[in-house]
Amino acid sequence: MNYYLKVLQNYATFRGRARRSEFWYFALFNMIFAILAMFLDSVLGTTFKMGYGVELPYGYIYLLYFLALFIPGLAVSVRRLHDVGKSGWMYLIILIPIIGAIWLLVLFFTDSNTESNKWGENPKNTSS
Repeated sequence: MNYYLKVLQNYATFRGRARRSEFWYFALFNMIFAILAMFLDSVLGTTFKMGYGVELPYGYIYLLYFLALFIPGLAVSVRRLHDVGKSGWMYLIILIPIIGAIWLLVLFFTDSNTESNKWGENPKNTSS
């Protein structure tokens, strides 16, 4: 939970590096809270109704949560890419169908560069 709060404290910080644990704990808690937001939408009846009896599983609470966490999620992703020695612009590889998402996941799972790079010192050395 501390990593989730750390990402929120660095709301729009695209500089620096993020460890694997910071990124993946943020992703885990982000998923849990998103599911909780969808559950609240369902319970409170605030889901989006599309017509013809089609109802989406999310609504206004989930939408607000998504909008609030979009920038921090993007920022921690860019810092994670910096940690493996890639530019933040590498995130745009996700626009390539299927292969882009797989390659981005591989980069997110890759261990940190052990030495400092142009985005800063290795966070494993400074926070351990």
